[in-house]
Amino acid sequence: MAAHTLSAYEWVLLAGCGIASLYVMAAALAMPFFAMRRAGAATSAAHPAAAEATAHLFAPVGVSVLKPLCGAEPRLYENLQTFCVQQYPHFQLVLGVSSSDDPAVAVVRRLQVAYPMHDIELAIDTRVHGSNLKVSNLINMAERARHEVIVIADSDIAVEADYLDTVAAPLVDLSIGVVTCLYVAQGVGGFWPRVGALFINEWFAPSVRVAHAVGSRRFGFGATLALRRATLERIGGFEALKNCLADDYRLAQHVRGLGLRTVLSRVIVTTDVIEPSFRALWQRETRWLRTIRSVNPLGFAFLFITFPSPWLLAGAWLTGSLLTGPPGDVDPWPALASATVTACGSVARVLLHLRAARHEHAFWRDLLLVPLRDILLALQWLAAVFGSHVVWRGARVPVTESVSARQSTALAALDVIETSDGG
Repeated sequence: MAAHTLSAYEWVLLAGCGIASLYVMAAALAMPFFAMRRAGAATSAAHPAAAEATAHLFAPVGVSVLKPLCGAEPRLYENLQTFCVQQYPHFQLVLGVSSSDDPAVAVVRRLQVAYPMHDIELAIDTRVHGSNLKVSNLINMAERARHEVIVIADSDIAVEADYLDTVAAPLVDLSIGVVTCLYVAQGVGGFWPRVGALFINEWFAPSVRVAHAVGSRRFGFGATLALRRATLERIGGFEALKNCLADDYRLAQHVRGLGLRTVLSRVIVTTDVIEPSFRALWQRETRWLRTIRSVNPLGFAFLFITFPSPWLLAGAWLTGSLLTGPPGDVDPWPALASATVTACGSVARVLLHLRAARHEHAFWRDLLLVPLRDILLALQWLAAVFGSHVVWRGARVPVTESVSARQSTALAALDVIETSDGG
């Protein structure tokens, strides 16, 4: 009897499992252990020694930190507090809301009382400038920024005391336009925040590190975007982003259009995941994926290889199917190939989980969530293929930019000849 020949769908399963296994191996190797991330979070990835060497040169330059706020998040005060204990000698905090009734106002007032020695300004401004309400807030806040270096940071992140020293230092190099930071997530509140933290720690961050390792610099994360005021003005200010969904990404993209580089700092900041329910988490993560679809359709199309567990489960099924065929109809080589690929991919997925875990307890606690996390990501990716809007802070934002926004982007690109990034 002739040995079993793989059918077309079996070849697809084997190939998919193989590619996903190769990817997760690369991701596991790209991720440092958490302790190493913390110990090494002091310099720029592009210039490992440059931040320390040039920090003293940049110290006299003032920094204005812009933090758009919306609502009182569970750890808002504690996160903002980390920006008040910076070692940097000259900095200003501008904290902006779009309504005097926003609960974040009371948190900022408390911060101002606790740190009267710092320049902490509350900007309350109801003006709306475009479809992106965060950018609208930033436009209003930018009028109050007084320093040469602008740092935009999301409301839900916490930083170390040397954060401003480190992210500002690379801007001494005039060929660098934007410094941005990756982040590690911590779940605040229960089961679904834990699942959400895995989205960032074991999918988003590894994918960025893999892309960075192969030379991509197409980054811009709302956790941190540091740039010179003159650079921001050359791209048309925050107004150029007022109708963009992916404002952080677009900000860095516009700056790169000036011929300036984006640096992915080795600083790792911490962000909170607070979505208390499956529905809230699904909505947030599907928004992220649709945002990726809007700025990089081709990259989005190939994201399916970055969700390894469904492919590994398919590989395990294929191995079993090939080994349990009729007597005399079992070809050992396809079964061996499938078993090897599946085993290697499974070990690499566990290694990725280990390297992304914040501590040993988190590794064991969340180990059984790994397949759930990957399968949920695959379903969200499928859902993100459809839909023309996302919901952000209760507002519906179109996935595609408006005509006027496209025109603004085109004009900004033309302006590159004359002079010439975002959560």
